[in-house]
Amino acid sequence: MSLFALRRAALSDMPAVAALNRHVRSTCLPYLPDLHTPEEDLAFFRDHVFPTSEVWLAHAEERLIGFAGARLDWLDHLYVDPAWHGRGVGQALLSAVLKDRAELNLWTFQDNAQARRFYERQGFRLVATTDGSGNEEQMPDAHYRWVRDQSFERRH
Repeated sequence: MSLFALRRAALSDMPAVAALNRHVRSTCLPYLPDLHTPEEDLAFFRDHVFPTSEVWLAHAEERLIGFAGARLDWLDHLYVDPAWHGRGVGQALLSAVLKDRAELNLWTFQDNAQARRFYERQGFRLVATTDGSGNEEQMPDAHYRWVRDQSFERRH
């Protein structure tokens, strides 16, 4: 069994979060354009994500292996190191985010079949798809929504 721990992020975690975000996107989503430098990634997390979001981290072997960032009723980020895929990290991060929420929305790329299957297994339902004209990558995406019900309470 893989052991990892969850905790809320601190500002000092920002560089590791930005680096993991870049690593996962380049490894798991190679079809996405690389629009930003590592410095721009860090500025994005510093100026937009950390000030406005609840950020959860997963750690194992003294390193960051995943993170989730949510604000209000939106999950904006859920990234897990590919070496840790399929080991419960994503589900644990998502459960931490869902804990006190009645509803959660997210966008994922239509081509990200792995993420779409994951979210659907967690009870998210497809709301809409787009041609990608609304995101900076210009890639078709999918809007999913989760609404708390009694079955969630029994599972978690």
